[in-house]
Amino acid sequence: MKWTISQLHQLQNKGLKIDEEIDLSDLVTSHPDIRDISPVNVSGRADISSTKVTFHLSISGSMVLPCSRTLVDVQYPFSINTTETFLLKPAEYETEEDFHLTDGDIVDLTPILKEIIILEIPIQIFCEDVANVEGAAPQSGKDWEVISEDDQKNKIDPRLAGLAKFFENEDS
Repeated sequence: MKWTISQLHQLQNKGLKIDEEIDLSDLVTSHPDIRDISPVNVSGRADISSTKVTFHLSISGSMVLPCSRTLVDVQYPFSINTTETFLLKPAEYETEEDFHLTDGDIVDLTPILKEIIILEIPIQIFCEDVANVEGAAPQSGKDWEVISEDDQKNKIDPRLAGLAKFFENEDS
């Protein structure tokens, strides 16, 4: 997804519509949490002026991430809406705003798309049906088991069960 500045200036009056499917499979080798990524669909438009290009993009796809609890593969679909602005003449703008600079005479969206997708990776992701997944980490062992928060809330600690009786006697 590269354009030269002269190509963008030719499209200035027409506008630029984007609807492409790109392969970002090199994210698998560059990021340790991404085990696989499907081709990414990028759609949107570009507003082109003489000094800047603003891309209004919708990015969607699916990646495979490890479950935080069991390390089994989990499909994680993503859909991201973003607006990215490239400066064609960087000296005319303040550097405090969120702009991207062009690499010579070329506007390249691919590194920006990779960065946006990496930022979309959640800190934790959990597999829904752990019991039926082969290779999953065990869910119980000697004197321990993985339980849900609801199960934890419903259980009363046996060491504190006597306190409930103490307050019942005081009320009567």
